[in-house]
Amino acid sequence: MQSVVANIAIGLVTSLLGGGFVWLWERAKRARAVNRRADFFGVRPEETCLVVVGRKHDAPGSPHYRDVRAVVELTLLAGELGCRVSVEPGTFRGSNGDRTEFCVGGPLGEVNARASGHLAAHLPGVVFHPYDGRRRNSVAIEVGGEKYQYEPDAREYAVVAKFTPVESSRPVFLVCGQSSMANLAAIHFLRREFAAVARGLRSTERFCLLIRVSDSATYEHHRAELAKDVSVAAFAR
Repeated sequence: MQSVVANIAIGLVTSLLGGGFVWLWERAKRARAVNRRADFFGVRPEETCLVVVGRKHDAPGSPHYRDVRAVVELTLLAGELGCRVSVEPGTFRGSNGDRTEFCVGGPLGEVNARASGHLAAHLPGVVFHPYDGRRRNSVAIEVGGEKYQYEPDAREYAVVAKFTPVESSRPVFLVCGQSSMANLAAIHFLRREFAAVARGLRSTERFCLLIRVSDSATYEHHRAELAKDVSVAAFAR
């Protein structure tokens, strides 16, 4: 009888230890995944992230509803990583300081002056051609000698870049698309696929990517993919 009780006790202890080790392993695995995601987007738990959003081109002071949805995606991301969010308009000036900045919106037509400033100061190799409905290059993105045309409802692009200004201790994460659709698609894509994208980068501290969204007339912002890593050309002076 004593041997039976002893065997039962040993079995219980073994089960408890095994369950505890599995729980610890799963917890460590989840923590590593969160840390990798936080590292890619440049945030730290418990910090406040600054989200700067542009306005709709024909509505001063009012962001496009898709840019609002992009801000919601970023807010959800920040919440998943244990961060708070502060939102500012594209007219925001000054350093992001010790706050990771997510800047969303295209640089054309004074839609987002902050994005224009970031491009000029940190991404000299990236050119957004001005809007001109009579020309094929209207709103095209040019980088590394290649032009990426804007084809509404068919093929659109967004520049996604991460860099740290010299006067700041935290990075800027810039999402600068040919349209609000491209902005939303880029953020939605990277929230899901950041791990695969990160594996292909030389560094997650500084990079510049082109995200392509296709067939948006049918699939909205859901059909997005990494078009190209243009980091070398984008940061070249």
